[in-house]
Amino acid sequence: MCGIAGIIYRNGDGQHTVGHDMTAMLQSMKHRGPDSTGYALYGPASELVVMRYKLADANDPRDFEFAQRLEHHKADVEARLRMLGAKIHEIEKETGYAYRVTFEYDGELKAITDVVEDVPHAEVLSLGHSLEIVKDLGDAEQVAKQYRLDGFIGTHAIGHVRMATESDVDISGAHPYWAYPFGDVAVVHNGQLTNYFQWKHRLERSGHRFQSECDSEVIAVYLAEKMSEGHSLEDAMRESLEELDGVFTYICVTGDALGVAKDEMAAKPLVLYEADDIVALASEEIAIRAIVDHEIETWDPYEGEVMVWTC
Repeated sequence: MCGIAGIIYRNGDGQHTVGHDMTAMLQSMKHRGPDSTGYALYGPASELVVMRYKLADANDPRDFEFAQRLEHHKADVEARLRMLGAKIHEIEKETGYAYRVTFEYDGELKAITDVVEDVPHAEVLSLGHSLEIVKDLGDAEQVAKQYRLDGFIGTHAIGHVRMATESDVDISGAHPYWAYPFGDVAVVHNGQLTNYFQWKHRLERSGHRFQSECDSEVIAVYLAEKMSEGHSLEDAMRESLEELDGVFTYICVTGDALGVAKDEMAAKPLVLYEADDIVALASEEIAIRAIVDHEIETWDPYEGEVMVWTC
């Protein structure tokens, strides 16, 4: 079932409570996915690189040896970053297993990801100059409180509430997905790709790695690779409707844009509200009404439609 949501503010000042707003939207759709909740949040672009990573899952055992092992692995991550020439500014321990690091670095993000993920159990959730992916077990209010997201200020965001039907209830299976190794690109998705394995294998042959069996991760990497070849976000999304088979609606975000695409069947729901200062979209209208305090008119994008907005 699951539920997806997106929001983008269009006045360009970058000072909006997108963490609080996305929480309200996702919590209103809790009934669509009680197992996990995820956010891709975009703060003001910075010269620093922001990395979110985890060293375990929320449902891993919490014994003394576990805690010792995590501290050892955390120190290993720090050493590897410095070895690559990264100048670390801050390391925040968000939970017992999730971390946020800011650092100066002028090399390829792929190198950072690869050396970090050589640490046992380490998984990079996001890398970029504005993107931060946060996801965990529980509903939106629980995850927002755990990671203090109500205070997150930025320009745009996407989110996902998940009902686990084909994989485990864990953080690795939660959405959104970052488009390794491309900075600041993420996707949430409702539906199914029928040529998922074909595209996954093709992208793996190009040197990409995947941390999950989720087709949303394939969409993210597919779009990011197209953009790295010179396509605009809109053009990449339009090509996806020709090359990705299935029944799906997805939302893709970059450092300054948010786009939505629906396949030619348009069977997966999405409701849209657009005003001069804000665009909000979600699987259900109730999510939009959770953040807009006046009467609104919404509509459903048409089949085979691609729409993109910038902040």
